[in-house]
Amino acid sequence: MLRSAFLALLLAVPTAAGPAPAAAAGPTTAAGPAAAPDAQSAEGCDPVDPAACLLPFPSDLHTVADPTTDTGIRVALDRSVMPKNVFGVGIDPTDWNRNDGFSPGAMLLTRVPGLDPTVTGLAPSTDIGRSLAPDAPIVLVNTRTGERHPYWAELDANAAGAPDRQALVIRPARNLDENTRYAVGLRHLRTATGAPIPASELFVTLRAPAPPADPALRRRWEYAQRAVGALAAVGVDPASLHLAWDFTVASERSLTERIRHLRDEAFDRLGARAPAVTVDTVTDHGPDQDPDIRRQVTGTVRVPSYLDTLFGPPGARLRYGPDGLPEQRDLNTQVAKFHCNIPHSATAATPARPALYGHGLLGSPTEIDSRKLKQYARESNTMLCATAWIGMASGDIPNVVRSLADFSQFGSIPDRTQQGFLNFLWLGRALIHTRGGVTGLDAFRDATGPLSRAGDGQLVYLGNSQGGILGGALCAVATDFTRCSLGVPAANYSTLLDRSVDFDEFHPVFHTAYPDPIDRQLCLALAQMLWDRGEANGYLRHLTADPLPGTPAKRVIMIEAFGDHQVANVATEAQARTIGARLRTPALAAGRSPDVVPFWGIPAVPALPYAGSVLVPVDSGSPAPPAGNVPPRDGLDPHGHPANSPQIRAMIARFLDSGELVDTCAGAPCTAPAG
Repeated sequence: MLRSAFLALLLAVPTAAGPAPAAAAGPTTAAGPAAAPDAQSAEGCDPVDPAACLLPFPSDLHTVADPTTDTGIRVALDRSVMPKNVFGVGIDPTDWNRNDGFSPGAMLLTRVPGLDPTVTGLAPSTDIGRSLAPDAPIVLVNTRTGERHPYWAELDANAAGAPDRQALVIRPARNLDENTRYAVGLRHLRTATGAPIPASELFVTLRAPAPPADPALRRRWEYAQRAVGALAAVGVDPASLHLAWDFTVASERSLTERIRHLRDEAFDRLGARAPAVTVDTVTDHGPDQDPDIRRQVTGTVRVPSYLDTLFGPPGARLRYGPDGLPEQRDLNTQVAKFHCNIPHSATAATPARPALYGHGLLGSPTEIDSRKLKQYARESNTMLCATAWIGMASGDIPNVVRSLADFSQFGSIPDRTQQGFLNFLWLGRALIHTRGGVTGLDAFRDATGPLSRAGDGQLVYLGNSQGGILGGALCAVATDFTRCSLGVPAANYSTLLDRSVDFDEFHPVFHTAYPDPIDRQLCLALAQMLWDRGEANGYLRHLTADPLPGTPAKRVIMIEAFGDHQVANVATEAQARTIGARLRTPALAAGRSPDVVPFWGIPAVPALPYAGSVLVPVDSGSPAPPAGNVPPRDGLDPHGHPANSPQIRAMIARFLDSGELVDTCAGAPCTAPAG
C-alpha cells in the first residue's frame, strides 16, 4: 500500500499534447526500404518477436528516411509501442525521435523461448573471444566493413523467476561505430536438453528470398532481407537463422551536437573574459587542525543556462531553438556552487596544480573533503575544485526517482547533465584564466602571490565513480585540459545499473512502476539512447583519438577496482577497449581472473614509462564478479580501495603531471589495502 501510494505521487501524467504523432512513411532510399503504412500490425508492433512490441531491439524497423540527418534516417517510435508503467502510461517518444540512430553501446534484446546459453554455446562475459568463433551462435556484423564485432550474451538474471519473460541480452564488448548499420543473426540455438530451437514460421517466411504473399509483411520482409544479406556476406547460411535484424548507430552529430553547440556558443560569447566568480567563504586551517588542507574556499560561478526554466532546477529540460539546437533563454543563468581545497603544500613559490573534481553517484562537491582526497591534494600539490554534477547530484534524487517511475521524464537527467558539463568547463576556465580568474582573488592567494597555477596546460581532471562515468564525457568535450584520471569508471549505464549494488535502493520504484522484466530491459535500452548525450558512452570514440571539432585529444588513466560492487568491471573494460587504452601489466596475480583470456582485447603497455591512455587494475582481495547481470555481493566492496594506496595516488599524480604512466607498484600487480 505504501509503495502504491508513493508511486501515485511520483508518476507523471501524459503530456498535454498527447501521444507523439506517428512518423510519416518515407520513400525507398539507400538508408532503408520503402515505408508502408503500418506494415507490422494494428498496434505498430514488430510481429517477429511477440514478447514485446519493440522486440527485437534496436531495429531500423522503427525508423523512417530523413535526408536531413547524417545517417539518412530518423528514429520514429510511436507512443503505442513504448513500454507502459503500472498505470498504463506509455513513454513519450519525443526525445528519442530526435536521434538519427541508436546507441553506440546498444544492448541488443530479444526473447528466445527455451534457450539455454550454456548448451547453445553463447559467449559469456568471461569468454568474449568466443563471440568471434566461426560457428558462434550469435553473429554481430558491421555491414560497412564486413567485420564481426565482439560481444557477450546472457539471459536476464533478474527474470530467472519468470522464464517466459526472460530477455536475451547481447552487449557489444567495445562500442559500435557511429553512423554504421549492424546486422544481428541468431542460429543453432538449443534448449537445456540439446534440442534445436526452430525459427518461427513467420521468420522462415521473412528470411526466404521471395516476397511474402501478405502485403502487410512486405516492409518487414525488406528489412529482414537486408540483415540476412549482410550475414550471408560473412558466411552465415540464411537457412540456419533463427532470427535476424539490423539497426543503425547514431552519428557523431546526433550524439554530440547539443553539448558542442552550447559549449561553443557560450565560450564565443565569453571571449577573452573570465567567468564571473563570487567567493562566499574562506576557511583557513593550521597543520594541527587539518594536516592536508590549508584553506577551503566556497563560492559560485555564473554560467549561461540552456535549460528551459529559470536557473534550471531538477527536472528542467534543454530549451531548443528553431534550428533544433539548445538555446539560452534571455539571460538565464546557472549559479553553480563550487568548493575548492588548497593544500598545505601550496605556496606562492610552489603553487598547486588546479584540478576539476567530479563526485560520485548522486553526491555533492564536498566529496573532496574526504580524507583520501585531502591526502592526494597534499601529496600531489593539487588544488581540487568541485561543482555539482547537476542532473545526477544529491539535489536531483527526487527527479531521478520520478524518472524511474515514468521514463517520459527521463530526458531531464541527461539534459541537466549536459548543462553540468558547461558548468564544469566554466569553472575550469575561471581557475586558469590569467587575467580575472581566481588567482587574482585574495581567497586564492597569500601575502606573496597566488597559491594555484594559471595558464595553458595547468588544468587537469580527476573524478571517481560517477565522476569517472560522466567525467569521460566531460573530458571528451573539454578544451582547457588534455589529461584525465577516471577512478573506478565505466561507460553505459544500461550495463551498469543491473550490476550495481547502488541500484538496489531504486528497485522498489523501478520494479513496481514497470513490473514486466522485458519492459524493464527495454526501459534501460531506451534510456541509454538519451544517456549517451550525458555520460561517457556517447563520447568514447572521440576521447583519446578522432577528437570532436575544436577539441584536443586526451590522455586518460583508468583505475579499475577488481570485483567492484558498484561499477562493473565488464563495463570498465568495454570502455578501455573503445578508447584504445593499454593494460598496465602484470594486471592481476595468476588465478585471480575467471576469464578465459583476462582483459581480452586490451593490449598490454609495451614499456614504461608509457605516454598514452592506460587501464590500471587494482586488487584488494575481493572475489571476482559474477558473470551475469547482477551485482557482486560477496566479500568487501573494493570500490573505494584504490584511493587507499599511496602508490596508486602517486601513479595518478605522475600521470596528470606528465601524461605518462610510471610504475609505482614495484613491477607487481597493483594492490590496495581494504581500509
